[in-house]
Amino acid sequence: MPDPTIPRLPADGAPIRTEQDAMDVIGDAFGHGASWVVVPTARLHPDFFVLRTRVAGGIVQKFVNYRTGLVVLGDIADHVAASDALRDFVRESNRGTQLWFLADEAELEARLTGR
Repeated sequence: MPDPTIPRLPADGAPIRTEQDAMDVIGDAFGHGASWVVVPTARLHPDFFVLRTRVAGGIVQKFVNYRTGLVVLGDIADHVAASDALRDFVRESNRGTQLWFLADEAELEARLTGR
């Protein structure tokens, strides 16, 4: 069962591409007292997964600055297969406590409960 204190953006909606888009999401999270936000991969602009565009860096930095965790939820296998840099970024992020790339709700639940 999803944790109601962790907002989950719907898969449909405007893509998140800019730092202002990230700030809007963070502001909504603060309004709900949330320390994490779950964003489905479908809501992230494709440039997020191309690290040389620096879109991911700008968005992630906003979440870090405001001490709000970001979960990118969904299948990113095609993006990872196309980029060694992204693969390394995902691996390192998943070792941390600020940004996780997770396949599904079950994986998120396991991370949150320490299983």
